Amino acid sequence: MSSNPVAETVASLMPRARAELTELVAFKSVADFDQFPKSESEAAARWVADALTAEGFQDVALLDTPDGTQSVYGYLPGPEGAKTVLLYAHYDVQPPLDEAGWTTPPFELTERDGRWYGRGAADCKGGVIMHLLALRALKANGGVPVHVKFIAEGSEEQSTGGLERYAEAHPALLEADTIVIGDAGNFRVGLPTVTTTLRGMTMLRVQVDTLAGNLHSGQFGGAAPDALAALIRVLDSLRGKDGTTTIDGLTPDASWDGLQYDEEQFRADAKVLDGVELIGDGTVADRIWARPAVTVLGIDCPPVVGATPSVQASARALVSLRVPPGIDAAEATKLLQAHLETHTPWGARVRTEQIGQGQPFRADTASPAYAAMADAMTVAYPGQEMQYAGQGGSIPLCNTLAALYPHAEILLIGLSEPEAQIHAVNESVSPQELERLSVAEALFLRNYAAS
Repeated sequence: MSSNPVAETVASLMPRARAELTELVAFKSVADFDQFPKSESEAAARWVADALTAEGFQDVALLDTPDGTQSVYGYLPGPEGAKTVLLYAHYDVQPPLDEAGWTTPPFELTERDGRWYGRGAADCKGGVIMHLLALRALKANGGVPVHVKFIAEGSEEQSTGGLERYAEAHPALLEADTIVIGDAGNFRVGLPTVTTTLRGMTMLRVQVDTLAGNLHSGQFGGAAPDALAALIRVLDSLRGKDGTTTIDGLTPDASWDGLQYDEEQFRADAKVLDGVELIGDGTVADRIWARPAVTVLGIDCPPVVGATPSVQASARALVSLRVPPGIDAAEATKLLQAHLETHTPWGARVRTEQIGQGQPFRADTASPAYAAMADAMTVAYPGQEMQYAGQGGSIPLCNTLAALYPHAEILLIGLSEPEAQIHAVNESVSPQELERLSVAEALFLRNYAAS
């Protein structure tokens, strides 16, 4: 890779990239303003805006989106008559979870064992830096050969849909010939991968009520209906004995015919404890890329410490459903709501409230942009060919952009390979992946401009 001038430029820029990622990771830009100050997200947005301005972008703007957050936009004009490419990343991050579980502070970028640790290092502040590196490398080697639109979202992790609704209200803003979403990841470190499908997601809050108030479990237990027990029973109905998601009316047996995920490799990536079985049936790829998957994200009930011997009057849970391509997320939401209501026992009162929703996505891999990316990745990753994989996660914006711009080609790349442990404690990014993918993106833009 080093004999390529673009690659040499990116390599020389890596110390600057680390310094910038250190600055960006330091912002506690969690777009849940009940947990983290809004000022942290606003400061991160200004950082991105300033970086775009410094790179010569025009029309740089902080877009106030309907969910109360800001997305950052900029436009870098290319040669007359050139194609337009939209580069996407997000600067908001997941909460750090248990800060004591981090080996080093979550908002301080720290190098350890050849990786850079910090919340958002891979997902997706690293994606912002990746785009900047690619553009700088092109500017140093003859110029950027396309018009570039840059959008950095401020609330992707919250699934509140601010940027989607803003884009729908301003459809010309993000229009492009090709869109590069920098929020996915290679199948493993060193194996260049484009993500061709995404599962959508719906989230429901479910509340079960059985009594006017809590009761003494000795005096009333055994006949008084327990709301927590009712909730546990209805949540258990969402899975079969082997752990397969079993929601009435939802097909659980689709298959994946692309890159396969070795079961032992998956166990290692997921850090499954010895002796604990994987859930579901079919191949691992079937289960995580092609089929629906339900997860109970949280339960509100008395904590063990301080609990009293009481029959619970009320209990609630937050339930997530990942929705594979081919299934409409709105229809899946209705099926999940109906299932929860039907399977709640003892005539208990049940209420469901939708919290968020995003549609699944499937890319057109037969397009010129995919050929341009395949050539670029072969150079950036010598000896490797580009692979197609799915991703179990959701990027709701993909479907909004696909609907707004049906002729645009959409590619998903990024830094969130399995070792990155995104959304978990000790999230990290591989600087080698950041370097190679920045080279790949730069070469892709050059290839695509010439196609």
